[in-house]
Amino acid sequence: MASTTGKNRSILAGLVAPVTETPTAARGAPTTERLSTRLTGLARVTSGDVKEKTLKLVDPSRCRMWERHNRRYDLLNETSCGDLLESLRSQGEQEFPAIVRRVEDDPAFDYEVICGARRHWSVSYLRTVEHREIRYLIEERELTDEQAFRLADVENRSRKDISDYERALDYRHAVETFYGGVAQRMAERLEVSKTWLSRFLDLAKLPTDIVDAFGDIRALRENHAREIKPLLADSGSRSKVMAEATRLAVEQAALASAGKALLEPSKVIAVLKVAAASPKAQAKPGKGATVISSDSGTALFTLARKGSKTIVLELALDAEASNADFAAAFQRELQRLRPKA
Repeated sequence: MASTTGKNRSILAGLVAPVTETPTAARGAPTTERLSTRLTGLARVTSGDVKEKTLKLVDPSRCRMWERHNRRYDLLNETSCGDLLESLRSQGEQEFPAIVRRVEDDPAFDYEVICGARRHWSVSYLRTVEHREIRYLIEERELTDEQAFRLADVENRSRKDISDYERALDYRHAVETFYGGVAQRMAERLEVSKTWLSRFLDLAKLPTDIVDAFGDIRALRENHAREIKPLLADSGSRSKVMAEATRLAVEQAALASAGKALLEPSKVIAVLKVAAASPKAQAKPGKGATVISSDSGTALFTLARKGSKTIVLELALDAEASNADFAAAFQRELQRLRPKA
């Protein structure tokens, strides 16, 4: 089903409506004004000041999310879409159209959604769960990927229901894909400051363990990245911060599984700062113990004999080394201690 936008409909309706001739001079002026208004409206349409748009009502199941859509569709639910669901229930229709592109490479879909994931989820929910007769209102456009990215960014930049981290990941991918890795070029294209953009790019670079420590990516904001960045830049505190982040991630997952409230972001930041400030324990090998180090000289573990046939191994879990470093060192020592095996 196709329809024109209300504003353009009223303009064009006025252009084609008949002009009624009136014999009296008193009515001559209003008739002239109406004709002038119609001619002005026609001039606006032909000059490009007013663009005619065709909207369609479609089955949402025929629309897929654009693979670079900046909103995590799997995080949408009745709570995050509550206001939109209520609006759709009361009005019986969608107020603002989603922006889509035509799909040519997949027979299962006709369109892909550039802007309008929440609207798509909400209409789909009402159709499948509440069995309401409602369809998805769309506006089809021809867009390159870079144009689609900028359009989606403009629509969602001021929205509070899309997280900083979702936006940050979108920006990190875009700067590499569309702007050759040059943040300044991207900032100019988006008409934002490079400083503002850099904060989101820093957020996207946070290690996965740090992100998981917050329990929910929607709680992670760009100002949190600014507080964490110096903790990770310091070689003396990075390993301790990462170890504490791993512990926090496990704790947050347990809280979520139990249906309990997650730790607030401010609490997570505070715990990580305490970990960074804590003095690093210096492992002192016991009498007769041997310290085993990586090729770069990092202490990995100690070996201490316990009787004639047993050796006790103590790992330095906070060592700045990979598991591969540990494995390689262990294999060397095992070969040395058990050469015949």
